Amino acid sequence: MTTSGLVVVDKPAGWTSHDVVARLRHLAHTRRVGHAGTLDPMATGVLVVGVEKATRLLRYLALADKGYTGTIRLGQATTTDDAEGELIASVPVSAVTTERLTAATAALTGELEQVPSAVSAIKIMGKRSYARVRAGEDVVLAPRPVQVTRFEPTATRPVTGGLLDVDVIVECSSGTYVRALARDLGAGLGVGGHLTALRRIRVGPFRAEQALALDKLAQLDDPVTLSLSDAVRATMPVRVVSAGEAHELTFGRPILATGQGGTYAACAASDGSAIALLEETAEKARPVLVFAPAT
Repeated sequence: MTTSGLVVVDKPAGWTSHDVVARLRHLAHTRRVGHAGTLDPMATGVLVVGVEKATRLLRYLALADKGYTGTIRLGQATTTDDAEGELIASVPVSAVTTERLTAATAALTGELEQVPSAVSAIKIMGKRSYARVRAGEDVVLAPRPVQVTRFEPTATRPVTGGLLDVDVIVECSSGTYVRALARDLGAGLGVGGHLTALRRIRVGPFRAEQALALDKLAQLDDPVTLSLSDAVRATMPVRVVSAGEAHELTFGRPILATGQGGTYAACAASDGSAIALLEETAEKARPVLVFAPAT
């Protein structure tokens, strides 16, 4: 029987997130596999994958904040805001000082209205934006609110041709495009910029140190490295419920509220197993997702 739970994958460069899901379907012997937050093929690092019942958790995990390390090349702009696009402008960066760079990254920190890259996976009237761009359409996406809590240069290196590579650390909300930060940093400095390397080092509580490469996962009898109950406890507030409350929840019936806000998990007092996710309204805590419904 396939285990329900999460797999924290260290995605290799050149793989799409869908490629990773397809590989995990093979390793876990189930079609019920999905991921929480796409990584571009160029990027490496943490990709959280749900298996079996844990796929139903993914909509809640997708809102988690994320951390990245990356390299931005200043002095060149591309059609895709990363190294995979065509070069559209090149400007020497001799006027970019440490002080200007620090000020420009600071200006892109906090609550922002960010315009996503035109080659993002955002759908426009049912069709992915990148597909419209590849079909020759001129796509301009509407700005979206994002939060960047950290955008910090950690090192700089001159590059042949009067360019400058800047290593950065980024901490941000879900939905933030680091490619767009690279583009906007270059634009703010008046020299253009694009992303040349990106590694996701954290998704919510899950860090790169926990992530396993696909070849390592292939060597395990079971690729699921975090059980459903452990995954719930790692990602959400937990309420311990009695046997009677657990029984009610398995039938999809509400139990008494405790005054807790947001979505939280109900776990059985007897063994810690995850029973349901709850949201409170008035005096009731109602299940929005039941992991083991009564049959």
